[in-house]
Amino acid sequence: MTRADAPVAPPVVLTIAGSDSGGGAGIQADLKTIEAGGGFGTSAITSVTAQNTTGVQGQHLLPLADIEAQLTAVLEDFDVAAVKTGMLATSEVVDLVVEYADDLPNLVVDPVMVAASGDRLLEPEAEDAYEDLIAAASVVTPNADEAAVLTDREVDDPDAAEAAGRDLVATGADSALVKGGHVPGDAVVDTLVTGDEVTTFRHDRIDTEATHGSGCTLSSAVATRLAHGDDRTEAVGSGIDLLSSAVRYNLDVGEGPGAVHHLVQTRNEAARHRTSEAVERAVSALVEADVSPLVPEVGMTVAGATPYAETPDEVAAVEGRIARTMDGVRPNRGVRFGASTTVARFLLAVREHDPAVRFAVNCRLTDAVEDALGELGGAVPSYDPAERSTDTPAAETTQWGVGRAFEASEETPVAVIDRGDVGVEASAMVLAADADALVSRVRTVQSVVEEP
Repeated sequence: MTRADAPVAPPVVLTIAGSDSGGGAGIQADLKTIEAGGGFGTSAITSVTAQNTTGVQGQHLLPLADIEAQLTAVLEDFDVAAVKTGMLATSEVVDLVVEYADDLPNLVVDPVMVAASGDRLLEPEAEDAYEDLIAAASVVTPNADEAAVLTDREVDDPDAAEAAGRDLVATGADSALVKGGHVPGDAVVDTLVTGDEVTTFRHDRIDTEATHGSGCTLSSAVATRLAHGDDRTEAVGSGIDLLSSAVRYNLDVGEGPGAVHHLVQTRNEAARHRTSEAVERAVSALVEADVSPLVPEVGMTVAGATPYAETPDEVAAVEGRIARTMDGVRPNRGVRFGASTTVARFLLAVREHDPAVRFAVNCRLTDAVEDALGELGGAVPSYDPAERSTDTPAAETTQWGVGRAFEASEETPVAVIDRGDVGVEASAMVLAADADALVSRVRTVQSVVEEP
């Protein structure tokens, strides 16, 4: 039997950048990110670096004719929808790209000057050559240090970033994203200047040095979203969201700090079905075991987070919870993502301290249950919401309580007790890295509670 083919036509994205033998940055990072974002990645390599997570050991610039031949080959054959530039190394290469600017739609210019390791990747005399390339850019994405070089303006706070962005737009760029990763502060503030509009993107700073490839990944993600038809603000916002997760769930590879996780969102999306199935399996096991003594008055929720979950929409849970009936327990509805708020937010708060924890279930809190939790062989800290200071907003009680619980434990707790508050039922949240371990812990508590 001969089967008919079923071709697909993803948007083509071209990256013009250097090769990173370590795989975390450069062309390698670009192509991974483009493919993860649903684009078809093509490339024109400008230079070959001997590089890894510890630094750049060597660099070889390709002959200008070879770079031009790659550009011509791609542009003659492919309907390129977006382009990003990375390491261009010399003014001659920058000038070459400028010559092709009219044929480079949705051009995202990442003015790579220095590697994350501190190694210089651009000749000093090539800095001035960027002016014409930036003028042709749809988006230019300098970090604070690069923006300072390009604008002669010190970028040390969001106001200075906005001013630098306006300077870059004034040179001809459609928009400028001045990244805030190099600006001190608990939060990273990225500033997008587009004509008369300024948009800031704020997210918590990740406590890691594993940022190798971050600039490449962000600019490639933005270019890919532009290729899909997003406007510049949407494309930048999407790219920043990806990078935030890619930095938090970085890749522990090499002897250096590691690299960002270019495929973090793709891997997370692929795990949704398995996560949902695991929650369904846990629910079935608890229903079969008739865990009635452990079901709170408000009902029991079994929740499971995808490996890189950051929001409740990435947490699968029982819709409507598991309720007690005259004949045992049963779930009100099925399992779906975003079905839980309370347990999901508790689980996400726990994952801020230990991302390996992926499953949680809320249990009724009685003296017998609290005693039984001691049989789980791990830490079972508690917190009392009444002790929350007035400086902590009520909406942040869960984060505060989980933080207190982890401070009181030398290891990740097997369960955390919430003593309850006015109008809020006290509960015990049982935690685990996988669904089977969660069920086992709940069954252990149940068996102790039901002992004659």
